[in-house]
Amino acid sequence: MIPAMRAVTSRQSAYAVLRFGQLAAMGVVTGLILIAGVWASWGTAQHVMLGKGREQGTIAVRSCSGDVCAGPYTPVSAGSRARARVVIDRSVAVEKDRTYTVTVKPGSDEVVRSGPAGLLYAWVPFGGALLLASVVVAGGLRLTRVAWLMAGTGVALLTATFLAL
Repeated sequence: MIPAMRAVTSRQSAYAVLRFGQLAAMGVVTGLILIAGVWASWGTAQHVMLGKGREQGTIAVRSCSGDVCAGPYTPVSAGSRARARVVIDRSVAVEKDRTYTVTVKPGSDEVVRSGPAGLLYAWVPFGGALLLASVVVAGGLRLTRVAWLMAGTGVALLTATFLAL
């Protein structure tokens, strides 16, 4: 083999190895971002999505202090009991002197919003993860169409949540 050809093929193989390493690293980073988004969302989403057999009702928010709001719970589902006071995380999705449909977290007096607004709100961290991962996919993996799809899905989720609340 001619020495010049050997140099060219070794450069090509080194480039291929580096490119594969970049794709693997960016793929792992993208996967971790998306898994973190699902993990952050699932803590609340599971109570909303898997509501069958759980206590469901309404909360009339009477007071808010710090990170929580509280009020009386009125049951809607069979087997649910009324409570004088339950707490819900204070966020943009909860305002004082309003009534919300909620699901009770098992074994506690904590509730999460249910219905379409609660479901969308639960998946907000995943929407943010989609937006962040789209940047990695576009820049690191050079898959611009996939990145645009991910970003569009994230923006659609966040916009739908904003409009539903």
